[in-house]
Amino acid sequence: MLLLDTHAFVWLASDQDQLPRRSRELIKKHAGELHVSAISALEIAILVKRSKLKLPVAADVFIEKTLAQHGIEEIPVTRDIACLSAALPDIHNDPFDRIMIATAKLRKLTIVSKDRNISRYPNTTVIWE
Repeated sequence: MLLLDTHAFVWLASDQDQLPRRSRELIKKHAGELHVSAISALEIAILVKRSKLKLPVAADVFIEKTLAQHGIEEIPVTRDIACLSAALPDIHNDPFDRIMIATAKLRKLTIVSKDRNISRYPNTTVIWE
């Protein structure tokens, strides 16, 4: 079961060539077992607002279509996830990534991300190949 980092989620929907071949294959193999943290919606909306990400439609429409098209389960940010993200070692200061890491740990998911810092967390599995 896979947890897509925000960039992997966006690229899956808009530019799959940005994803490494092996990651694309694993995503395809795990169809129906794909997840994304709800915090990615906030990250995407902020990137669009700051003109760092261009989407063909509004952020909420893009997210909804991508979830439906790829059968991705959106995992809400719960109190347990929030508290674990705060308790993680200070390897990564990005709150979006810390929430994603906590989500993966609690749900026992493998993260699809190009961010090498994530793999520095103990007992966290990251693929990007």
